[in-house]
Amino acid sequence: MPALVADPVFGLDPLAIARTHLSAAACDALGRLQQTLERDIHPLLADAWESATMPAAVLDALIPLALMAPPGVDDREARSSLFAGFRNLVLARTDASVATLYNAQSGLFRTTVALGGSPAQAAEWEPHIRAFTRRGVFALTEPAHGSDIAGGMATTATRSSDGWVLNGAKRWIGGAVTADALAVFARDVSDDRVKAFLVPRDAEGVVLRPIERKVALRPMQNADIALNSVRVPEQARLAHVNGWRDVSRILRAMRSDVAWIATGIQAGALESAVAYVRDRHQFGQSIGGFQLVQEKLARMLGNLTSSLALVTQLSLRQDRGEYDDHASALAKMHTARAARETVSLGREVAGGNGILLDHDVARFFADAEAVYSYEGTHEINALIVGRALTGESAFV
Repeated sequence: MPALVADPVFGLDPLAIARTHLSAAACDALGRLQQTLERDIHPLLADAWESATMPAAVLDALIPLALMAPPGVDDREARSSLFAGFRNLVLARTDASVATLYNAQSGLFRTTVALGGSPAQAAEWEPHIRAFTRRGVFALTEPAHGSDIAGGMATTATRSSDGWVLNGAKRWIGGAVTADALAVFARDVSDDRVKAFLVPRDAEGVVLRPIERKVALRPMQNADIALNSVRVPEQARLAHVNGWRDVSRILRAMRSDVAWIATGIQAGALESAVAYVRDRHQFGQSIGGFQLVQEKLARMLGNLTSSLALVTQLSLRQDRGEYDDHASALAKMHTARAARETVSLGREVAGGNGILLDHDVARFFADAEAVYSYEGTHEINALIVGRALTGESAFV
């Protein structure tokens, strides 16, 4: 995949921007990631998308890069929102499923254990999470409860003599089929407060079924999970999740990840579209010379520019300790909406070829629909922003 077409005129090469905020060692790690994606992973993606399977070679190529603790990068910077953001952008610039797969471990599961676990739990799991020697997933959404999960969670946790008994179901859980542990959120029947548990994937009573017939994020394996009287010990409960406020704290820290993914999708779509129009000839000339084509490309660049500025500022704020629900919600809402338009314009300039996997823009076009909805729909994020603007809640 070529360097971002807008650079250097618009200064939008993600790695060039990263160099203004991150250390040389961190930028080198991002550069190695980009090279690995282009050399080892990009050639696999069309077949992976068509077969709806994630090649083992994807993680085999990514894990040795040690992207959660790159060599020469101090732990604070490696754990920063900004470094994680650029990592997600570079991943999503190649493929949204690859970014989602990696972020399921590095973002969703890692953040859940780090913020939801006790210091001892976090210390035990962190090296395994970094090395992928224990893989985990975030299991919150349910078949009947997505946007209303805060009040509608139906999965229950019942205290027993030797621990807890979980009953219920989860849906859309990415990576569950190959995980070692499921971070399951359930409502304690004794006090009606949400708790979280690290449940072994192979525990008795856990039934997983891959979700089939998806039209977006096809290589990313999502699953339905049934929990039938699953017993876990008290030690499996994440000690610092004792209500929805704690879950919100985890979600607040993670929402920026998907905004960066939405921005990366736009970068990939723009690059793919420009590469196509330069090579495609109609009416005796390159279609890149047509006014209407250039107008669409300019709108794509505008969307990418605003999205990249927004997520960069959000991560800089978060790295200063400023976490706000409305700020992360605004970033997710804007970047996902912009991604939806950007990939549509990219597909348009590719014409009929824009629906073929031979051209990367086809994958970005389909995958943006999933990113638009997951980790907070457009409408829910808009209501979070609206509540902050007006002081009035419009959720009911």
